[in-house]
Amino acid sequence: MADTAQLDLDTDRIKQWRSIVALIIFVVANLVVLFPFHIPIWIPQRPVNAAFAVLARLRVLSPRQEKRQRQVAQVQALAFERWNFPMDFVTAPLIADLFLLAIGAIGRTEVHDGTVGANHIAPIDIMVFFLSLAYIALSIDASGLIRWLACRVLRKGGKHGYRLYFYLYTFFFVMACFVGNDPIVLSGTAFLSYMSKASRNITNATAWIFAQFTVANIGSAVLVSSNPTNLVLAGAFSVRFIVFTINVIVPVLGTIILLFPCLLWLLFRKDGLIPHEIELEELPENIKNAEPVNPNIPQEYHKRLTPEEQSALAISTVLNPYLDKKSAIVGVIIMSATLITILVMNATSSNGHEHPVFWVTLPAAVLMLSWDLCFGWIHRHETRQIAVNSSNLGSTSRKIGGSEDEADHANDHESVLDLTADVEKSGLSEESIDEQADTGQKSPKASHDAVSGKSPRRDHSQTPSKEVVLEKIAVQIEDPTDISDPKPGMAATMKSCEQRTLHSETIRGWKWLRRTFPASSVVMTHLPFKLVPFALCMFVLVQALVTKGWVAVFAYGWDHWVDRTGVVGAIGGMGFLSIVLCNFAGTNIGTAILLCRVVQSWVEIHEQNGLPISNRRFSATVYSMAIGLNYGAFSTAFSASLAGLLWRSILDRMGIHVRSRDFALVNIPIIAIATIIALVILVGQIYITRDTEAYVPSM
Repeated sequence: MADTAQLDLDTDRIKQWRSIVALIIFVVANLVVLFPFHIPIWIPQRPVNAAFAVLARLRVLSPRQEKRQRQVAQVQALAFERWNFPMDFVTAPLIADLFLLAIGAIGRTEVHDGTVGANHIAPIDIMVFFLSLAYIALSIDASGLIRWLACRVLRKGGKHGYRLYFYLYTFFFVMACFVGNDPIVLSGTAFLSYMSKASRNITNATAWIFAQFTVANIGSAVLVSSNPTNLVLAGAFSVRFIVFTINVIVPVLGTIILLFPCLLWLLFRKDGLIPHEIELEELPENIKNAEPVNPNIPQEYHKRLTPEEQSALAISTVLNPYLDKKSAIVGVIIMSATLITILVMNATSSNGHEHPVFWVTLPAAVLMLSWDLCFGWIHRHETRQIAVNSSNLGSTSRKIGGSEDEADHANDHESVLDLTADVEKSGLSEESIDEQADTGQKSPKASHDAVSGKSPRRDHSQTPSKEVVLEKIAVQIEDPTDISDPKPGMAATMKSCEQRTLHSETIRGWKWLRRTFPASSVVMTHLPFKLVPFALCMFVLVQALVTKGWVAVFAYGWDHWVDRTGVVGAIGGMGFLSIVLCNFAGTNIGTAILLCRVVQSWVEIHEQNGLPISNRRFSATVYSMAIGLNYGAFSTAFSASLAGLLWRSILDRMGIHVRSRDFALVNIPIIAIATIIALVILVGQIYITRDTEAYVPSM
């Protein structure tokens, strides 16, 4: 539990050079989070080669083959090798903390209060709670329940475009209220990408993907457990979870109801964005009636499919989704029981005697993990056989219906990939290879611009129809064992020549885990572990601003603003400030940490002056902050939230590329309309439900 300590309100410390440096480092770290980059580091080749030789000698890495070593040597023409050090939301706050420690700007107190916690904010407790609950939500997603329900919604909407748009809009909002925005971004984004490919007349996915991202973040404002920013806010001011939901549910529902017609008839009214009738591709009967394959099991042959085959396979993923009914039922039961227990425990506990909420979520996550492991072990023979059949199919997929030139091209491509893998092991970057290699041609990447709707031209005279491609995939899937490896002897020889190393055994072990425990291994890869070092380092940075007097300065500024503008100014000012800072203060999590400390100092100022804050002004500040922190995720920058970064990466993988400029242009009118609706409703709600009596902080 976080200890309660009196906040330091001494503003004279900002004149010290360490305080000035701390503020500059905080700003620079947040700018790096907003605009990540790589720092090139040039290292002499001899130490690098010696290090890799030692690692190969110790059998940590595999020794390079002589032929490939000569090929790599041709690329390594310089005496130095370029290594790229990432500067992003993980490394920048950590380096900033280490620098402040080195110059003595922060010490043990700041590190302790920024990790263990202080003043009702316990970062470690919040991270454990969020990760454990995220595992349950992602496990439900891995069972295929969200994709299956989305498919039901798709069939319910039928061919009516507006009705389907409303159904999906409502469905994603309801799901986000319970499981948060991350599972909706993970499953919903891929589903909409596949759906746009499965439709003949949806030429642009903008209206669908932006609406999904918007409602996912709006829905995450309802429950405290749905977003880590809500956890920070509720913990900072000891707000009960049920009280938090009661105060934000009306503005959120008002936003959802009034925003939909604005999206449908105002922002996305252009032809092709939301067609009146949607024409979906038809699946062949053998695929339509086939048993869907678990997407969590690695499918090797997917990597060798042509773009047309991948598009056709995406259609089958949308119209014939996989569902693990038993795991879905268990996940829903565990999630429901966990949320109900948290709400009851939080509502019945007395002030000052609350138990950490991760006492409930951590055992529930362990229970869900145990189910996934046991279920995977029981069905290990089935999942391994599916993976083996996929590997056999992938090794010969180019032989089916393809020419010898295509097979030769695939083999050449594989050799290039192998060379690239060796070069990466040697420490060379792609930039250095491009600069030094004069041979080779770059193949243009086929991409799709989500906003402009432009896609590369294709030669339809040589491109098979989707029906033909689907039939070919169906033949491959139905009987993969009939296709034999054309060169089994060569594969066996290469396999026998491989030297077992720590690297190869790690890869082998990971493949074994993916095939034996597909659900739990996929969930582990999707868990936001990078959030932990980022959040803890940001807590320490904000704590540095607290001890150096900057948070007190911000608190005095906020006090003057509220005194001049009243309740309406508090709601409008905090809502606008939190949304803007989400884009410039290290995502909405960094903004939540900073603003909570500012408001805590604001309350402390009034307590020391003997002029308590009214309930109306305090509630206006806190709940407008809650709305701004959740709504700010869909504002002007992808880095406004970690969900935004995840959303962009999934779209890029699906071939839908959203530029930063287009992201801002589309979201600005959406965030403006949504924020105005929510804050106007909140103003009326605060005046009706809150009085002007003094606010008494919970201890």
